[in-house]
Amino acid sequence: MELPEHLQNLYRHWDLHTVKHPPTAGSSPEDYLSEDLLWFLHERLSMWKKKEAHEDPPYTSDPILSQYRFCNVFREFDKQTIAFHTLLNPIRDDFPLWLLNMFYCRMVARPETITYTGPLSFDSKENEVFYKNLIESPRPRFGAPYVFPVSVIQKSPTPTRETFIAYFLPRIMGAMAQEIETWKHVSVYHGVQKILPLFGYNLSFLWTEVLIDVAYQYPEHLDLFARFPIGPGSAPTFKAMASSEDPSELVATLATASVDTGLTYQGKPILLSAENWEGIGCEFRKYNNLKAGKGRRRIYRA
Repeated sequence: MELPEHLQNLYRHWDLHTVKHPPTAGSSPEDYLSEDLLWFLHERLSMWKKKEAHEDPPYTSDPILSQYRFCNVFREFDKQTIAFHTLLNPIRDDFPLWLLNMFYCRMVARPETITYTGPLSFDSKENEVFYKNLIESPRPRFGAPYVFPVSVIQKSPTPTRETFIAYFLPRIMGAMAQEIETWKHVSVYHGVQKILPLFGYNLSFLWTEVLIDVAYQYPEHLDLFARFPIGPGSAPTFKAMASSEDPSELVATLATASVDTGLTYQGKPILLSAENWEGIGCEFRKYNNLKAGKGRRRIYRA
C-alpha cells in the first residue's frame, strides 16, 4: 500500500525510512523477533490499513485488539500527532517558533486547548494574552497522555504549568533551537542528553517526544534509526527479548531487520526505525498484560 498523500506531504522524513541500514556485527536482528511479536506488529498495521480504506469495523478478529485502544505502529499515524503537525505546518520554515509551539503542544497534549489559546510567541506582550487565554481555557486543559512532573518546576520562577509554558518556554526555546540546528543526524538518545543540561529541567520524556517530532520535519538533525531512549512501558518487552543487552541499542539493531510493513513511499518499502520499535515494544507489553487480565483497560471507540 502506498502511503496516503496527506501523510506523505505532512512529514519530511519519509525518504530516510526507505534506506536499508546494514546490520551490526553479531546476531541477526531477526533472531530477536518472536512469532507473537511479528503477528502483533502485522495485525496492527492491517487494522490501520483497513481504517484508512474506510472499511467498517471490526478491523480484527482478535478480542483484545478489537476492544481496547492501542497506539499505531507508526506514531506519525496517531490522530494527535497529525493534529499537531497540521497545526504547525504553516510555520515549519521558522524552526525556533515551530519548536516553541511543538513543545507547548506536547506539554498540553490536547488540541482543543491549543486551538483555544492560539500559538505561543517570542513576543512577551503577545504571551500576556496567551497566558490569559490558557488560564481561561475550558477544562480538562491537559490531555490524557499528559506527563509533566510539576515537582520539577515548583521551586522555579515559573512554578505552575501555565506560567512555565507562557513565560519560561519563550525565554529558553530560541537557544534550544540554535543548539539543535548544529546537530547532524544525532541519535534521539544522545540528543536528549545534550539538550537537558541546556534546558535546565529534567523533562526527559517530553524532550524525547519533541525530538521525535523534530526528526519528522527536520531529519537532517536527528536519526530515528540510531540509539533510542527506552521508556518504562517498553522496557519489559526488550528485557524479555534480550536480557543482557541495552534496550536503547537493541532497538537500533532491530531497525536493521528485514520486516515487511506492506507500506511504500514513492514505490519504495517503508522500514521500521528504532523509534518505531520502541513504540511497538510498549504496545506489545500492553497487549500481553490485557490478555493476562492485567493493565489499564482503555476501551476503543471508533
